[in-house]
Amino acid sequence: MDEPDRPRDETSANLSSTLRRNIAALRRLRREEASSIDVQDKIANAITAFAGSMRFVYLHLAIYGSWIVVNTVPGLPHFDPSYVMLAMAASVEAIFLSTFVLISQNRAMATTDKRDDLDLHINLLAEHELTTLIKLVTAIADKLEVDHEIADELPEVTKDVAPEDVLREIRK
Repeated sequence: MDEPDRPRDETSANLSSTLRRNIAALRRLRREEASSIDVQDKIANAITAFAGSMRFVYLHLAIYGSWIVVNTVPGLPHFDPSYVMLAMAASVEAIFLSTFVLISQNRAMATTDKRDDLDLHINLLAEHELTTLIKLVTAIADKLEVDHEIADELPEVTKDVAPEDVLREIRK
């Protein structure tokens, strides 16, 4: 699941210490999320993972294929000649599998929502920091009497963005 800490290769040697720290933090958070999953969700995830695998397909080919062959081939004892039991078994299985898939999707959606919230917070923080940096650089340029061609744009880019206003505008 998680990659073990590997010795630094050429690629990771080129990463900044901040980036390496952030990657380690993300790995730690994912391990914590994985360990906080309750037993019921772990079971649902395991069933969903198995149901989405080729082993599941092969198992069903063997079971349903055998069922059909046994009930079709002359000379073999037919226990379900009209395939009513097969249809019922497949229907019940489909009900349970779809429920397990929905459980896993709900969990994945909750995780996605958390990450989206984190993304929004980081983007708003970056926006605020960039606005502050633009104000600082503009003040330095003014102090040094440096001409800059973007003087008309400065009032617009130095405005802090209120997240509530953005959300209201998106909802419109």
